[in-house]
Amino acid sequence: MKNSPYPSALADLAKRYDLRDIYVFGSRAEETVARVRGLSFAPAHPDSDLDMAVQGREGRTFTLQEKVEMAQALEDLFQVKRVDLVILSEAEPFLALEIVKGELLYSADPDRQAEDELYVLRRAGDLAYFERERRRMLLEGGTR
Repeated sequence: MKNSPYPSALADLAKRYDLRDIYVFGSRAEETVARVRGLSFAPAHPDSDLDMAVQGREGRTFTLQEKVEMAQALEDLFQVKRVDLVILSEAEPFLALEIVKGELLYSADPDRQAEDELYVLRRAGDLAYFERERRRMLLEGGTR
């Protein structure tokens, strides 16, 4: 593994915006993790946006301006055209599940991060039946 500038840059971003966790998910997650770890990589989907999520510290909310600034900072850091940024605490349950199934790039508090992931898993599990029913109804042509 080569010395990578990404861990310290992510820590700086986390400090600037009072973030506890930073995730990457979606089609470019593997490439991004390799980049952060200083490994060689071939961009799998160079024209795709980069899906990232952040979790603020307890009680932290973000203004629209801060969300735009964070997305721009991540675009600059990873040299991509577009970062699709999600605030984990604002995500609907199944998107939150996809996020935590992605890759954790930074965590200021691993114990709290693990608790948050368990909460996301429980919430999605509690709603899984209803989501399956909703999808079944959509596939059958809507509600009756």
